[in-house]
Amino acid sequence: MKQPISQYLDDSLVMIMATEYKGFGQRLLSLRKQKNWSQPELSKKIGTSGAIIGRYERGEITPSIEVAKKLADAFNVTLDYLVGDKEVPNILQDQTMLRRWQEIDTLEPSEQTRILSVMDSLVRDAKARQAYQMSA
Repeated sequence: MKQPISQYLDDSLVMIMATEYKGFGQRLLSLRKQKNWSQPELSKKIGTSGAIIGRYERGEITPSIEVAKKLADAFNVTLDYLVGDKEVPNILQDQTMLRRWQEIDTLEPSEQTRILSVMDSLVRDAKARQAYQMSA
């Protein structure tokens, strides 16, 4: 049975994307190693095979959006962080922190200012403690 032309185009685009951008595979490998997961362990979490994870990491293929989302969820990072080609601030890597910022963003400006003031105080105190420990 002949494949439709769109299938050939899709396969070609995936291969072009994979060879042009290897950052995704490197980021995936780094996240997997941080979790101390094997390729088969990760593959079970997202419903694929260890061999496919290896191909993603080597930049041979790129996942579909659905699979990329499963990978991001497995690592508890944002999809932007996982597939982005720019360094993303740490705050955007962690979905929990991002949700917190989104919650703060929904509040009235006066409440946002109050919360940020408290956070600034806590950060200042933590940095002072850290500096004191380094000098001791």
